[in-house]
Amino acid sequence: MTKVEILYEDNDLVVVNKTSSLLSIPDRWDPNKESLYHMLGAVRPGLMVVHRLDKDTSGAIIFAKNESAHKHLNNLFAENKVNKTYLALVHGQVVEKGTIDSPIAADPFQAGRMVVHRKGKESYTEYEPIENYKEFSLLRVKILTGRTHQIRVHLSSIGYPLAFDPLYGTAEPITIEQIKKRNLRASETPPMPLIARVPLHANHITFSHPVHQGVQSFEAPLPKDFNAVLKQLQKWGR
Repeated sequence: MTKVEILYEDNDLVVVNKTSSLLSIPDRWDPNKESLYHMLGAVRPGLMVVHRLDKDTSGAIIFAKNESAHKHLNNLFAENKVNKTYLALVHGQVVEKGTIDSPIAADPFQAGRMVVHRKGKESYTEYEPIENYKEFSLLRVKILTGRTHQIRVHLSSIGYPLAFDPLYGTAEPITIEQIKKRNLRASETPPMPLIARVPLHANHITFSHPVHQGVQSFEAPLPKDFNAVLKQLQKWGR
């Protein structure tokens, strides 16, 4: 079973650093698939979903432990009063910060995929570069709306898809050989990927507590795979 990293917990809520490749909530078609909600709820009866992260996205996520906390947190999200920031590794050199104001809708031709479409729901994403490498950029991203795949869709729409994203960008995982730009000899085995999932991490979340109204702020440490990519880029990718 996947290990759960608790960032904070009290009588009203629990904040978790979700691992990648783990569902936030039960699968619609197969409710028996492992999910973070199931794992936490097994020892916390009455746990309630507030928001979710995509399966391959890691980072900070909140669950409520009672009706009052659930209502308060839901209202905060509905009113855009939760400050969420992500770290995203993208293809290309992003040198300036910006805002993407493009509506998002379901792709009519491919199930499970989203697209920028004039008839979609309003969607706002802010981004700024943290560090640039030869072929990649590390961005800090803030979403002002919570659409499915929002960051992935928006960044791809402006020409900066996530560094590995089979749905909206490239299906080629990042390897050390790719970063070093060294070609494999015919006898060599294919390189192991440094990261083989969408390089997107919800690293910070801030909100008001449902009882005492104090500001709660939590940072989710980067997972090993994301850290590994950044270390190699800092060493070889400049």
